[in-house]
Amino acid sequence: MKLKKADSQIAKLIELETERQKTSLEMIPSENHTSPAVREALGSILTDKYAEGYPGKRYYAGLEYYDKIENLCIERAKKLFKVPHANVQPYSGSPANQAVYMAVCEPGDTIMGLSLPHGGHLTHGWKVNFSAKFFKSVQYGVDKKTQMFNYGEIKKLVKEAQPKLIWVGATAYPRIFDWKKFRDIADSVGAYLAADIAHIAGLVIAGVHPSPVPYVHIVTTTTHKTLRGPRGGMIMVTEEGFRKDPNLPDKINKTVFPGLQGGPHENQIAALAVCLKEAATPAFKRYGKQIVKNCQVLAEELKKYGFNLVTGGTDNHLILIDLRNKNISGKEAQYRLEKAGITINKNTIPYDPNPPFNPSGIRIGTPAITTRGMKEKEMKQIAGWINEVISSSKSVPKIRKKIKSFCKKFPLP
Repeated sequence: MKLKKADSQIAKLIELETERQKTSLEMIPSENHTSPAVREALGSILTDKYAEGYPGKRYYAGLEYYDKIENLCIERAKKLFKVPHANVQPYSGSPANQAVYMAVCEPGDTIMGLSLPHGGHLTHGWKVNFSAKFFKSVQYGVDKKTQMFNYGEIKKLVKEAQPKLIWVGATAYPRIFDWKKFRDIADSVGAYLAADIAHIAGLVIAGVHPSPVPYVHIVTTTTHKTLRGPRGGMIMVTEEGFRKDPNLPDKINKTVFPGLQGGPHENQIAALAVCLKEAATPAFKRYGKQIVKNCQVLAEELKKYGFNLVTGGTDNHLILIDLRNKNISGKEAQYRLEKAGITINKNTIPYDPNPPFNPSGIRIGTPAITTRGMKEKEMKQIAGWINEVISSSKSVPKIRKKIKSFCKKFPLP
């Protein structure tokens, strides 16, 4: 009510967005619905103070409780991911990855990551990003035939390039990462191996995706997506990272602050602490397993309707679809589905002949709809609606009505 009085325009827009989310299916794989407890911490009075530095070593006064909050968050992260060191201050995933570069590389060093059009992330060395402007970026891709990693080819490329740092992680790769094979490849040239698990952190916690922790030196992640927390970032150093460089945790801490950031957002860190507590429960593990079950059922149903899935299916929370056999672009499919109440995103596919703003594919995920309590039965319904909308724009108004009614059975958290 206070917001409505202070700024009725913003209050109204929030109201409209809340209604949109209530009556739509959020199926972008990088999105989720946070709990009311997470949102309460995020919107708390903790937003009012600066807390430059780290617990016990701050530059400002009045931070006794902020230190306790951040320490609690750190300990929960370490316990949950089974790591000896965690930095919870990065504002989001990209600054977290930037901090890793600055901690282990010098400008001009060779780095490697999965190419963006093949499912990688901008910060893994894509040409328009800082990671390719300040470092010599060599990109690996997926096999043209299988659309999966060809570890033999990646190893050859690594031997030629001799990178200082190798990234493993993706935004649109629907299969399991073989961390051990990547570690063997990194060891062949003495490179640092960093796992960016932004998309799969919650699946790792739930035990439905292998953890990179026993194999890599550094782990970065966002804190929303499958982890279901506030938007933020984390950097963790593993035992393997300590063995490679005992000073690595200090280097990363100094890079985050004062190297890249000023005062951390302690309201965000408190919300992350709440999320990590939620993620340590049996209910969260069941949730993570259900995400994958739902995604696999959805994938199989879409295949029955003739959809061409990149790699033929999925092992995780996302599906990448090549729409060329459906005679519709990713851009048009995104537009139609949004009008019908299904929010997905247009996406390039490996070796896409079309440009990124009008690609051949779409990316679909199940984290947010699983949070609302939807299960296998609902995935079959959703697959049918997706098929109807893609097949004919005339079906959009009819499907929109059905989805509005359907969403009433599955309230937001």
